[in-house]
Amino acid sequence: MIPALKKQAAGNRLPTFLTILFVLLEVVMDVTIPYMMANLLDRGISGASMNEIIYWGAILLLCSFIALAFGVLSGHFAARASTGFARNVRRSLYHKIQEFSFANLDRLPSSSLVTRLTTDVTNVQMAYQMLTRIAVRSPAMLFFSFFMAYTINSSLSLVFLVAIPTLALGLFLLIRTAFPIFTKVFKTYDRLNTVVQENIRSIRVVKSFVREEHEIEKFNTVNAEIYNQFSKAEKIIAFNSPLMQGTMYASILAISYIGARLITTSSMTTGQLMSFITYTSQILMSLMLLSMVVVMLTISRAAVQRIEEVLKEESDITEKPDAVTTVKDGSIIFDDVSFSYTNQADKLNLEGITLDIPSGSTVGILGPTGSGKSSLVQLLARLYDVYSGSVKIGGVDVRDYSIKSLRDNVGVVLQKNTLFSGTVAENLRWGNEDASLEELIRAAKIAQAHPFIEALEEKYDSVVEQEGTNFSGGQRQRLTIARALLKRPKILILDDSTSAVDTKTEASIRAALKNELKETTKIIIAQRVGSVIDADQIIMLEDGKIHAVGNHETLLRSCTRYQKMYDSQMRKKERA
Repeated sequence: MIPALKKQAAGNRLPTFLTILFVLLEVVMDVTIPYMMANLLDRGISGASMNEIIYWGAILLLCSFIALAFGVLSGHFAARASTGFARNVRRSLYHKIQEFSFANLDRLPSSSLVTRLTTDVTNVQMAYQMLTRIAVRSPAMLFFSFFMAYTINSSLSLVFLVAIPTLALGLFLLIRTAFPIFTKVFKTYDRLNTVVQENIRSIRVVKSFVREEHEIEKFNTVNAEIYNQFSKAEKIIAFNSPLMQGTMYASILAISYIGARLITTSSMTTGQLMSFITYTSQILMSLMLLSMVVVMLTISRAAVQRIEEVLKEESDITEKPDAVTTVKDGSIIFDDVSFSYTNQADKLNLEGITLDIPSGSTVGILGPTGSGKSSLVQLLARLYDVYSGSVKIGGVDVRDYSIKSLRDNVGVVLQKNTLFSGTVAENLRWGNEDASLEELIRAAKIAQAHPFIEALEEKYDSVVEQEGTNFSGGQRQRLTIARALLKRPKILILDDSTSAVDTKTEASIRAALKNELKETTKIIIAQRVGSVIDADQIIMLEDGKIHAVGNHETLLRSCTRYQKMYDSQMRKKERA
């Protein structure tokens, strides 16, 4: 087991130890029973002594009950140990994901992480249980049974010198062939999760465009691929059973033939032969179970590697030991900033950005799709780090702040309006979990959300369905703005966050932000000139570079692109 997963077993050492202990005790009893059976046959039945039959029969019965008790106890503690181990792995994965930056999440998409948290963890849990039970029981049974068989007749034990290497070679070839296929299956599972997640999240769009058949075909294609891959792997693994059975029966036949000849020459008793055959069955059954463990470990090995990949993934966003915890104000300085999602100099998404934004001002950012608007503002909350240059807030480089302090003071309303299942109040309190009802109402009024919340039957206690599907796009936008306001941030970023509301409501939101948040720096990313026309500073971006900077009047005189946007949007509106 890899070091990263060894740590997850830390809280389960006692049940793991007890599992191994009771498994070993069960093996001792299982190996003792054939020896007692030989005595019952030779001394009781062959000797025609009822007292011997009763005596050895009682011992056999007692050994059976003791073995049963040890088996039950080993199963109980194995279940506790494996489920506890899986709980720790799942928890560590989940906590690790919370530390990831956006760049980490770009490398490890959500569909893959879901597979690792569910299917992969389940496979590892099963492997852990098999390791603590069967992987302990089988070698122990193999050793003790071979020892007992050797003590009965050493020459007859030579049969195992042929059987065991044959099985070992066959299992090695099977596993070597099957493992690459299992590795490929888990990657296909990631694709299946992606298809399912996209379909479920966008089911309204699918139905609107009548694309159900297309989505079903996508699902069936990936599902069939998984079936074919698993079938291919299972066909290979299926050879394990006939290999084991063939070796077992061949060994028993050889031992029966040789043992019968030994009995006729009085070199062996009938009871010894019967116990020897039982030990043979135990030895070969141990090898069969061991092969099952190896097969399970082959399957789980791919899962372990995928879990290890997440646990070893280090966040690109780290904070210094002496990180600054106080943000003085909302002033922002971009000093020759360049940024790349791939962290490569030849694939820059932002280049040479230099800006000076005073605290409390309102800044609008305009530009075509892909110009770098969202990338620019995501650097403020350190959702990504710069490739070169620096971003300063309150005169301090954002990389010098503690992540919590920085993000508590930078309120971000992203393009995707995400709400969580719960109530309206619970969603708003994501901004401030201790916010009173009066604070919720104040934030909702600024975001122009209060009127429609009051119209709900339960008002602020109204239920929000998963992802807020029971609210319109404009309502979700206003709720997410109110949520960000409850943080009382020094910087508020609205990333195209009013695109779904009408112009009148948008104007009301802008006016409320200006009047109520005078000390807060407000950054508004928009597609409409009217959304930023009153801003103190408007930044025009194009191809990741600053095309022009100025207020409305300045840009209207000096920037041709801004003039065209204004003409196409505002003057047509005025003529209408």
